[in-house]
Formats: sequence, structure tokens, C-alpha cells
Amino acid sequence: MTDGDLVADLLSGEYRALARTITKIENRSSGYRELVADLHEHTGSAEVIGITGSPGAGKSTLVDKLAKAYRDEGLTVGVIAVDPSSPYTGGAVLGDRIRMASTTGDMDTFVRSMSARGQLGGLSTATGDAIKAFDAFGIDRVIVETVGAGQNEVDIVRTADTVAVLVQPESGDDIQMLKAGILEIGDVFVVNKADMPGADRTVKQLSEMLEGRENGEWTPEIVETVSTSGEGIETLIETFTSHRTFLESSGTLEAKARTRYAEEVRTLLREDAGRLLEGEIDRRGGIEEFVDRISAKETDPYTVADEIITPLERCLVEEETPPQR
Repeated sequence: MTDGDLVADLLSGEYRALARTITKIENRSSGYRELVADLHEHTGSAEVIGITGSPGAGKSTLVDKLAKAYRDEGLTVGVIAVDPSSPYTGGAVLGDRIRMASTTGDMDTFVRSMSARGQLGGLSTATGDAIKAFDAFGIDRVIVETVGAGQNEVDIVRTADTVAVLVQPESGDDIQMLKAGILEIGDVFVVNKADMPGADRTVKQLSEMLEGRENGEWTPEIVETVSTSGEGIETLIETFTSHRTFLESSGTLEAKARTRYAEEVRTLLREDAGRLLEGEIDRRGGIEEFVDRISAKETDPYTVADEIITPLERCLVEEETPPQR
């Protein structure tokens, strides 16, 4: 099957083509860039929701209930569960599928586990490309469940239209995590396991922390849920809908898309430039050769970096300089 056939089959709604496309994207197989480029013009319809929170907050169970509720509305759902380890070990895929048991066997709910590939923000470029594949396929809601939450767990803001941060009742670690910077990324804060003791106190703490804080003109909302029973899921979806309406009416949705594209270009350029420079290092004898010289005080890291980057910089300058007549 050619890449053109794969794109055509995906656009015609074949799930096998969607699965093959995402596999090719994640593996960064030959031709994946052209494949994603061909899909780009068919994107822009899916609503992307990011779900983050510390381990044990009940993210996967909540995502399961969200997916089921959307399916009950007749919507198609794509779930990307971002795992910190390799997806090929089987653990992440199996675990997510077990926890998302409500949607097992439903062909209009597509669940995919992917690796964060060491990205500090918790998301890899491949995750964004997979979202495009879901979008082009015609998926109505794409839910991205991230690795966990920490001060660097901010890439989800550039990836999702709406970000929900899960907090457990009476979790000191969660509250400290929010103070460390995660507070700024949430459009909706979900106190999950709200049937546990201390839920009211956690809601009060969140309310105090969010007092006076706006994300643009949107004031973050707090929703209480019990993901195991589905309690509060309907309210949560209504809140997501309200946020989407705000994004569209305020022009923020378009602004977020422009920011996303700009960051994507910068990320790709960093990746490509890094690859070119790694190749240049190899051509010059490998990184150990430079480390030996630095250790011997024959040179220093800054000089080495200048030495390697100069040929690339020279090529760019020559490209910009018009030829002399």
C-alpha cells in the first residue's frame, strides 16, 4: 500500500488505515512527514481535550467515563494515553485498555497508548501528529491523557483546546504541585474521587488558589466527579462545552491554533537542526573526540559548539545573500 492509498483509506473512514497511519507516525517511518503533510488540510474539526494530574488521581477511569458519555451522545472518540515508557512493552497498552473497559470493542472509540519519548513536557511531536490523524479521520473528540503532572507538564496547553487538571481530595502533593506552576495551565479543575473524605476542603483550597485568576477572559471552573461511578461526568462535559463556546466566540480558538502551528514549526526545526548537527559531529570523529579535547583543556564546549555550527550558519547566510553581478 502506498502512502497515497493510506491517506485515501484513512479519509474514507477505514480504522485499519488510521491504525497503520498512527503506527507509522509513532515509529517515524520513512515517508511519515509527507503523510502528515497530506493530512493537514483535512484537520481542524476535532475538539481536543487534555487530561492531566498526578498518578493515582484516576485519570484513566475518568477518560473511560468521558469517552462512554460522548459515545452515548453519538460522537466518535479518540483517546491517546501518553506513557513515559516504550509502548512496545505491552504494559501501557494493556493497562489502559483494562482501565478503559467501558469502551472495549466499540469501533467508534479508538484508544492508543504512545510514548512520551523523554519529552520534558510529557508529549512528543508524534502525539501531535497522531491527533492530526484522528482529526483528519473525522473523530469528533480527541482526549489526550498525559503521563502525570509536574512543573514541566505544560506541553498539553499547546496541544489541547481545553485542559482539565485532576486533583485528589486532601492530597498535599497535588496542592503543592499546583502551586509549583500547574495552576496556570488548567481551564477546568476536577476534584476526582469526590466521595472521599476531605473533598470539600480540597474544593475550598482550589477556590482560594483560583480566586481572581483568569485564563484569558475565561475563569477556570471546579467540577467534582466520582469517576468510578460516573457521577459528575455530565457536568464536566457541560463545562468543556462552555469552554469551547468561549474559545470560539472570543477568537481564542484561532489564536491557540496559530500559537500551536508556530511552536510546531520551531520544534521541527530544532529536531531537524539537531539531527544535522549530530551528523556533523559524527563526520568529525564523534562526540568522544571533542570530549577528549575538552578534557585535555585543548578547547572548551563553547568553542566546539561554534566550530560545529559555523558551517551551517555560513550556508544560511550564503542562501540569503543575493549573487553579485
